[in-house]
Parts: sequence; C-alpha cells; structure tokens
Amino acid sequence: MIPDLVTGPDGQVRCGWAGPDPDYLRYHDQEWGQPVRDEVRLFEKLCLEGFQSGLSWLTILRKRDGFRAAFAGFDPERVAAFGPADVDRLLADAGIVRNRAKIEATIGNARAQLALEGTSLADLIWSAQPPPRPAPAAFADVPASTPESAALSKELKRRGFRFVGPTTLYALMQACGVVDDHLAACWVRHAGGPPPDGSGPQGA
Repeated sequence: MIPDLVTGPDGQVRCGWAGPDPDYLRYHDQEWGQPVRDEVRLFEKLCLEGFQSGLSWLTILRKRDGFRAAFAGFDPERVAAFGPADVDRLLADAGIVRNRAKIEATIGNARAQLALEGTSLADLIWSAQPPPRPAPAAFADVPASTPESAALSKELKRRGFRFVGPTTLYALMQACGVVDDHLAACWVRHAGGPPPDGSGPQGA
C-alpha cells in the first residue's frame, strides 16, 4: 500500500507516490500539476500517458529521453510523417515501450493533431478544466476519471485520436495542470503549486 503522504529527506511532506525514488520525487515537485499549454509538450504528455497504460509511470519516466529521441522530440509534424519503416525502427528500439498499437496510435495522433480545425490540442484539453473544488485530503478523494475527462475522451476520439480513454485523459489533466490533485497537506499545493511558467524539468 502506498501511503497518502510521505516525508522526504528534505523534511517536506508530499503526496505518497512521490517517494523515495528520485525520479518520482523530481517529477512530483517540479512537473506534475504544472500548467502546460505548449502544443509539442501536450502532444508528448498525451502520447506518454497512452504508452503508460498497463505499466508503471516510473517506467515511462525512465525511458522519456529514449521516447524523445525515437519520436523526433514529439514534434507532431515530424511524427505525422513517420511511415512503415519508422514503425519497424521503433519496434526494435529498446529505449521505448515496444508496443505496435501504441506506436501506431502515436503516429496517428500526430496526424489527428495536425488535422484539427478551428481549435488546438491545448484548447481542447483546457476546455475540460472543471470548476474549482476542495483539495483532496487522501488518495481516496482523487477520482480515476471525471465527466470532464469522459467528454474530452469522446471529443478526441471523434477527431481521430486513439488511446485516449477517460482514465488516460484524467491522468493527462493531472499531469498538465488542468486539475491540481496534489493532496491538501502536500508542500507543493501549500506553496501555491509548481512554477506557472511551463519551464519544468527536461523541457516539460
């Protein structure tokens, strides 16, 4: 069982999933819940959440540099141009999660993003922001999905995106700051949230 809260080596109280692994701790403190509106970074987060399905998020974090190298920095225009040879290349790349359906979905999602008309990926994702709500006191207060993430899932699927179920999209909403699910006693929430400038670590 993961505790609701942990106290780190610096004495700060954090959401329990953050420690003690340094990769998780850094991601929790500097990135998770930080507002992101950049189209490339949102595309990356959308794709990585899809790759995470059925796996540990720590696995994805540790392979993120490999994903970025393999998928051209998650530039949608470059990924949209990938063809069968690129799929074969990616299936042989041990630096990523080698799942054909997820690889092909990433390429398809890049094409779907470029095909958006009258809106952007950022506009669609941020349109799912719910009204303000009390800070969760425990993990039990944090939903796996919401009506907003279900509506966003339906809209993205309508526009040709794949691996965008309501649970995956709620995790995306948490990751890019559409919702703030740091627990009430977490120091990040107490400090007013992560830096709002979108700088984050590793270009997040």
